[in-house]
Amino acid sequence: MFQHNLLLIYRNVKRYKGSFFVNLIGLSTGLTCTILILLWVQNEINYDRFHIHADNIYRITAKVRDERLALSSYPLATILKTEMPEVKNTVRLRPDFGVITLFEVGGRKFEEKGLFYAEPSFFQVFSFSLIEGDKETALVKPNGVIISKRIAQRYFGSESGMGKTIRINNTDDLTVVGVLQDIPATSHLQFDFLLPMSSRERTDETIINNLWDNFNFYTYVQLEDGIDAASVKTIANKLGNIFKTKTPSFEANFELQPLTRIHLYSDFKYDVDGNGSIQYVRIFSIAAIFVLLVACVNFMNLATARSSRRAREVGVRKVIGADRSGLIRQFLTESLTITFVAFLLSIILVVAVLPFFNELSGKHLEIPFSEGNLFIALLFIFFVTSLISGSYPSFFLSNFQPVQVLKGGIMKAGTDSIRFRNILVVFQFSVSIALFICTVFIYNQLRFIQKRNLGYDKENLLYIPLKGDMNTKTETLAQMLESNSDLLNYSFVSELPTNLERATVGVFWEGKENDFLPMFSIMEVDQNFLEVFKVQLVNGRSYSKDFGNDSTSYIVNEKALKIIGFTEASAIGQSLRVFGKNGTIIGVVKDFNFKPIQQPIESMVLRLSSRPDYVVFRTKPGATAKTIASLKNVWQSFNSSYNFEYGFIDKDLTKLYATEQRMGILFNSFAALAIFISFLGLSGLVAFISEQRTKEIGIRKVLGASVTGVITLLSLDFVKLVLVAFVIATPLAWYGMHEWLEAYAYRINMDWWVFGVAGVLALLIAICTTTFQSIKTALMNPVKSLRNE
Repeated sequence: MFQHNLLLIYRNVKRYKGSFFVNLIGLSTGLTCTILILLWVQNEINYDRFHIHADNIYRITAKVRDERLALSSYPLATILKTEMPEVKNTVRLRPDFGVITLFEVGGRKFEEKGLFYAEPSFFQVFSFSLIEGDKETALVKPNGVIISKRIAQRYFGSESGMGKTIRINNTDDLTVVGVLQDIPATSHLQFDFLLPMSSRERTDETIINNLWDNFNFYTYVQLEDGIDAASVKTIANKLGNIFKTKTPSFEANFELQPLTRIHLYSDFKYDVDGNGSIQYVRIFSIAAIFVLLVACVNFMNLATARSSRRAREVGVRKVIGADRSGLIRQFLTESLTITFVAFLLSIILVVAVLPFFNELSGKHLEIPFSEGNLFIALLFIFFVTSLISGSYPSFFLSNFQPVQVLKGGIMKAGTDSIRFRNILVVFQFSVSIALFICTVFIYNQLRFIQKRNLGYDKENLLYIPLKGDMNTKTETLAQMLESNSDLLNYSFVSELPTNLERATVGVFWEGKENDFLPMFSIMEVDQNFLEVFKVQLVNGRSYSKDFGNDSTSYIVNEKALKIIGFTEASAIGQSLRVFGKNGTIIGVVKDFNFKPIQQPIESMVLRLSSRPDYVVFRTKPGATAKTIASLKNVWQSFNSSYNFEYGFIDKDLTKLYATEQRMGILFNSFAALAIFISFLGLSGLVAFISEQRTKEIGIRKVLGASVTGVITLLSLDFVKLVLVAFVIATPLAWYGMHEWLEAYAYRINMDWWVFGVAGVLALLIAICTTTFQSIKTALMNPVKSLRNE
């Protein structure tokens, strides 16, 4: 029987090649999109699950006023381990916060980032693998260093790195005591160098003085098995109470964040780079479901569209003894076969487009055919797609009455059948309209990010980082810059205003209440800052070499004035104490963005720089290459130990929103494919309706109906369905985009015209599609359609 059904399928495919290939294109496109999204989602939700104790590991996070921090203070780990029996182990990590470190091996110099200081318990808590070295002792020796396999191959080639010497920052020699297997891409911790925490104990005041109010460490805790959520919350509350007794004037609350939620559920300051967002996982998961459903609906429409052609086949089969269950099996087998072919084609397409998808998404995804979970998921998608796409056509076709179809007609569609097909059309158009609306808003928001006025002129701003001890020699560097006419417009700053992270609650003014501890961002600048960045001065003055006491002077932004309670006029000359240093306010600047646009502008205090980390240049339009060449010459004569490196502020800003840009492009691509599949299905349904109404149209033409009138008749019903779909899609799209835009402190308005354009565009496309399909029926000779009547 199965072989017989396959033979029938082959004959039908051969007979109706056009329908088969349209079905194949629609299903394979939908399945390809779904599988790609599945691989991406699986990668996102699997972060940090490779650790053996992943379910029992938590990270301590802090909330200081309205600031949520991924960091915590040094003494917390000791308290956790000594006073809380639920805690099995702890480990502290001290990141380098993006500092460039100079390593030297055999006369070759390398500038690297990705360095962590870790305690010996690191390998007891986490399951990172060592290729060489002893996990128990690797992080004990103060001058030891653990390097990744990638770094070992880069520094030592095919030789073993164990016991080799690496010089760091031209000052100390480190001995390689371990080689790490390269860190999995699904780890939120990405590093190439691990140094023992003991190497910082002699110089780090936070460790020496056991400071409670200095948040510089990532603290992880491994709990005993069987600890429930209530106990986890109790531990966090105990930490808060202990912290309050240690620092009565500095209030902080703590949470234990599960390790497996760090990648997708983190919106903390000072977090590791590269975290994802659960919002995008949900958006793309929903998109995958809708794309697959649209592809299945497309299959149903195209299958029922050729129902009149197969009506006689069904009638003959029933006359010679076929029952309905046998016909259902036949049509389901046909659906399974076509879906299987589409599924195989989609696998081929996934393999072909995966490199481009990886480049677009910033991932390194592979198809792990050997993994059972993926195989089960793909099998599930295959059978669900087969059943959804083939169920309705199977029951619909098998219900034809032989007497009626053998007389030359097909079964008259009942009310339920018409209603179901209308639901399919409304669903397809609702998805298409909603996706189009979302696409427009996503594009407009991303464009808004790129074009928004940040409060300073980001164009033509070039910077070089001051590596090593260069920040202690700024006077010498300044003299060299002054002697070069191409490098006069420059400014020394502590941090770049693309993502300023230095902040404190230690800002005091007259009349401030003791329990009022707002957070102020701190940026150290020089006398040229306002001129180079073109930040607008609202009142007062900038720093100047003409004033000898500017080291105790401060400039604040408008947001800071609101927090402090001064006006622009009254602020000048007011006393302000920052980091225990008394001074006065000499100027007020207009608010400018120094954080990603997702975050609102915060209160800021500018103070005169003592040890800057960057020098920023405003280049003349068209003279950037000349400026870089001049800088390189200065650099080589000033600090040849480090490589010359430069960057652009505007490019750094673009990188801040790289994830949003990638996600926007991916979403728009999948949306376009879903819309394409939807209109394939619409074309099939119009063909189906046209076939059903052939005799009606023939009678109307005999009675004098025009071609235009017939086309209008066939299109009118679809116009009504589009309007219904528009009513359904509009609130859904509005809600989805409203939730997405809430993540941005500065966002576009949800203009009504976008919804109107989406509705009109869907209506025009529907009319064009129905008109194209209806013309053939309208031009048909009525004699042919009525000859059997």
